Amino acid sequence: MTKVSMTVNGKAVSGEVEGRTLLSSFLREGLGMTGTHVGCDTSQCGACVVHVDGKPVKSCTVFAADVAGASVKTIEGMANADGSLNVLQQAFQDHHGLQCGFCTPGMVMSSAALLAENPKPSEAEVRHYLDGNICRCTGYHNIVKAVMAASGQDVSALAAE
Repeated sequence: MTKVSMTVNGKAVSGEVEGRTLLSSFLREGLGMTGTHVGCDTSQCGACVVHVDGKPVKSCTVFAADVAGASVKTIEGMANADGSLNVLQQAFQDHHGLQCGFCTPGMVMSSAALLAENPKPSEAEVRHYLDGNICRCTGYHNIVKAVMAASGQDVSALAAE
């Protein structure tokens, strides 16, 4: 067992892990942060995306020990300080960018990374960036619409699917 320490959502945390413990497992089982979903265990679905030192990472592909000392942000850390939904989360709600909700944490985390890199992405850029996130319910249209709305763009002209 190895002791790992990191900052998660602005708070210092630590725990004992085996060398093979994935970051997703450490977050979910070690810290009780179940907002990070695990859908495939093969890095195909993107439901487990978190930010490590500001970059999107599929947490089922990295060992917890490898991010010791890092700053990790999960979906639980995305809300405003008062607990209300942030602009992106609110856009997902307003534009029906979720159905079952399983992919939503990963979609929100990936979308937040996109908007940090590109504050006004085109529809094609949003679709390309979210290529590594699988949603089996929505058809992606409303997710794309939500991301673009969160960036302050007019989405009324986007054709409905």
